[in-house]
Amino acid sequence: MTPEESEEINRAREYAEQVRKTSLCIIPNVIDQAKIDRWYASFLPLMNRHIEREGHRLNRGPHRYYITLPFIQPFADPEIFENDIILSVVEQLVGKDGVMCQLATDTPLKGSEYQEIHRDTQLLFPETGKETPPYQLAVNFPLVDMTMENGPFEVALGTHMLSKEEGLRQLEGGEVKLEPVLLKKGDVMVRDVRHLHRGTPNKTDTPRPMVVIGYSRRWLFRPEVNIVIPRKVWETLSERARFWLRFNPVVDELQEGEEKYQAFAF
Repeated sequence: MTPEESEEINRAREYAEQVRKTSLCIIPNVIDQAKIDRWYASFLPLMNRHIEREGHRLNRGPHRYYITLPFIQPFADPEIFENDIILSVVEQLVGKDGVMCQLATDTPLKGSEYQEIHRDTQLLFPETGKETPPYQLAVNFPLVDMTMENGPFEVALGTHMLSKEEGLRQLEGGEVKLEPVLLKKGDVMVRDVRHLHRGTPNKTDTPRPMVVIGYSRRWLFRPEVNIVIPRKVWETLSERARFWLRFNPVVDELQEGEEKYQAFAF
């Protein structure tokens, strides 16, 4: 092992330990900002089509949209979903045999509101009332700088290992608090989606898309999400990418469909 490889493994361990302790870590300046700008330019027409087709759905709140990204360029980018430091952190948390099962965005527009405080998943074994090691992660990065004005994500750090009821009690009692997460273009957040959190209002005229790449333990089936992979794209993927995407459907042609991920808050 080279000194560089050893250093990266140590960095990944430190970031993973942050996630275990606090529920998230932020890896600064991972993605080239020019690449982020290309994603943003390609995303805007997708957003407009989605609003025309499904804008009546308000399950994320007014003027807030969950939009799946097609697994084609520029979004099917191995420099992002195969990024060494990101995957090293993910492997530390959900195992080297984990799966990539989601590629989407959450975007508040002007007129959006505070979401209810929620978690993104349920207990694995609700009858026990006990939390477990990580099993479902979100790797997030914004397509514009995330500021106090454009709808930052707010999180109660450390509540991922509490029951929702206990987390809310501690919030009400001031033992923990909601804190905004401010990210620059190129920064990446890895988080355990069990923490209490919410979206906040975008007060600007500019959409604020946050990309989510979902990773899970190999055995966790999430029927509400998947990544539909065109065969032509599949044939270009590395063996590592195919392994992480192995449970997703491969099709001859992409077709637009309705968003299936409707019940998202627990």
